[in-house]
Amino acid sequence: MSVNTLTPEWETETRQDALPILRTNALENEAIYIMREVASQFEKPVLLFSGGKDSITLVRLAQKAFYPAKIPFPLMHIDTGHNFPETMAFRDKLVEELGVELIVRKVQDSIDQGKVVEETGKYASRNSLQTTTLLDAIEEFKFDACIGGARRDEEKARAKERIFSVRDDFGQWDEKNQRPELFDMLNGNIEIGQNVRVFPISNWTELDVWSYIQKERIEIPSIYFAHPRNIFVRDGLIWSAADAVVFRAEDEPVEERMVRFRTVGDMSCTAAVLSHADTIDKVVAEIRASKISERGARIDDKRSEAAMEKRKQQGYF
Repeated sequence: MSVNTLTPEWETETRQDALPILRTNALENEAIYIMREVASQFEKPVLLFSGGKDSITLVRLAQKAFYPAKIPFPLMHIDTGHNFPETMAFRDKLVEELGVELIVRKVQDSIDQGKVVEETGKYASRNSLQTTTLLDAIEEFKFDACIGGARRDEEKARAKERIFSVRDDFGQWDEKNQRPELFDMLNGNIEIGQNVRVFPISNWTELDVWSYIQKERIEIPSIYFAHPRNIFVRDGLIWSAADAVVFRAEDEPVEERMVRFRTVGDMSCTAAVLSHADTIDKVVAEIRASKISERGARIDDKRSEAAMEKRKQQGYF
């Protein structure tokens, strides 16, 4: 089923694994409620779209929240220039199918303007450089709410966020000064210059997202499924050698293996996993059995114990 196909199966599908389905339905209902609160409380919301499974899930939830009308806010992609080609092709296909507005702002432009400095060396990445490009885009379009796909099982700094998480007029986040959200009452009141990051799937896990994709039969980029790929190994992580983005030393040999990606961020900081899971059902089974977080394949999170939290304080997603 294409990501933009709506059918009555949402309400009528029954399966033997009834408890996971009930949990998925409850999470969906909560996320749809949050989406509608965003539309009603803010003047210029935007959905941050990376082309990954979490943002694709957000798009489906937004479809459901406002069906039969179209999604009432644009999608925005902060393009590092080092995205997987499969993800970019999927992004463009999805936007065309849905007929929604896509805003793209590029990290390369921030580099060219001298606002950020390109990293060099073995572990160079553009991932953290996205912050400046994102904050500039928020200011350019005067967005007051940015919907993101953060989940609380990804990284411990995520757990300090609220569903409506306020950023100051510099785009920064103060983790020690968070609003209470008692009884799921979402407070969208902000001062001039402030904006809110909204996390509708904050209470979801990676398995919840995959179970939802499985239940909804949502189309996702092919890179999430097992495929033969030229790779090399560094520091126990599997890196793609199929492009010129990831630095590879001469003593790091290339071999072809069956791999897939659990997360599809910037190629320079996103590693693969060995896998033969080439269908949604197999991926869900694999995730259910896994004891390693998907963030284990993100090298940026390993730079320091508080890497993610520091980036979020500066205005990162």
